[in-house]
Amino acid sequence: MRWKKLDKRLGCFINRYIEDPKHNLWDVILWRFGHYDEQHTLPPDNFCYPAQPASCDLKLPYAVWIGHSTFLIHVGHLNILTDPLFSDHCSPIPIRSLQRRQDPFIPIEKLPSIDLVLLSHNHYDHLDEKSVRRIHQMNPNALWVVPTGVRRWFVKRTIANVFELNWGQAHATEDGSRITAVPAQHFSGRGLWDENRTLWCGYVVECAGKTFYFAGDTGYNNVDFKEIGRHWASIDLSLIPIGAYAPKRLLKPIHVCPKEAVEIHCDVGSRLSLGMHWNTFSLSDEPVDLPPYDLYLAMQEKNLPFATFMPVNIGTHVNW
Repeated sequence: MRWKKLDKRLGCFINRYIEDPKHNLWDVILWRFGHYDEQHTLPPDNFCYPAQPASCDLKLPYAVWIGHSTFLIHVGHLNILTDPLFSDHCSPIPIRSLQRRQDPFIPIEKLPSIDLVLLSHNHYDHLDEKSVRRIHQMNPNALWVVPTGVRRWFVKRTIANVFELNWGQAHATEDGSRITAVPAQHFSGRGLWDENRTLWCGYVVECAGKTFYFAGDTGYNNVDFKEIGRHWASIDLSLIPIGAYAPKRLLKPIHVCPKEAVEIHCDVGSRLSLGMHWNTFSLSDEPVDLPPYDLYLAMQEKNLPFATFMPVNIGTHVNW
C-alpha cells in the first residue's frame, strides 16, 4: 500500500493534495448574506431516478440507509453501523436549522445487536454523543474503529473497546474480518480550538468474502480514490456522499457533489454504490431533491448503468 502514516504538521493533520481551506466566521457571514449564492438547474416535475433496488433477501448481505451517513450493514454474521446519528439535531445544542428532516428509519432502541461501528471523523453530524452512549449501553462488546486521535474521546466516556487507525493502517478481528482506514479529504473539530487535531478517514472492510467501502465525508482529488481502486481489485459496495455541496465555491474542498461522487465510484471500481449525506439535515444550499437529479445527470454523462449507483430512500434495504 502506498499510503504512509499521516503525520501531524504544526500540531494538526493536513490534507495531502489540496491547500487546506481556511474558512472562518467571515466566510460563514458572507455565505449567509448571499455572497456565495448559486443558480441550480432544478429537476423536472415528478423526476424519479431511473433505477430502483430489487426486493431484498435478508439472508444475504444487505445495507439499509438509516439516514445521513448512518447505514446498517449486514454481512456474514456481523451487523455494522457507520457514523451512528439518531438524535433529533446534528449539533451540540438544539438549533432549529440543524433539526432532523426525517426520523431514523430504525429507532436506536430497535437496532439489532451491533458488532462493529465505523466512525469517519469527529464532527457533530458524524460523532453524536447521545447515540454513541446508547449504542455502547446496548452493545457493550461492540468494537469501535475510529481515526487517529479520536480514541481519547471514547476513553473519557469509559468506552474501551476502541481501535484507532491512521491512513493505511488495518485492524484484523478474531473472525477474520479486516478493516483498513483509507484517505479522505476533509477536516475535523468539535470546538473553536481543536480544528484538525484529530484525523478523518474512510474505511474498506473485508468480511465473509465481501468488500465494502465507506467514504465518510470527503472532497475529491485525483489521487486518493484511484489508489484505493488499485489496492482492492474488487469493491462490492461503496457508500458515497452526494449531498451538502452548495455553494461549491465554499464547500468543494471538503464535500463532493454528485458528479465527483461518480468519479469516486469509478475510481474505486465499485460494483454498486449508494448515496448518503443528503435528505436528512439541511446543511447546505442545494434543494433537497437536487442530489438525485445531479447524480442522474452525472451517470448519464458517463453512460453508466443507473442501477450501479443509486440515491435510495431512507429505509431502503439493498442486497450487495
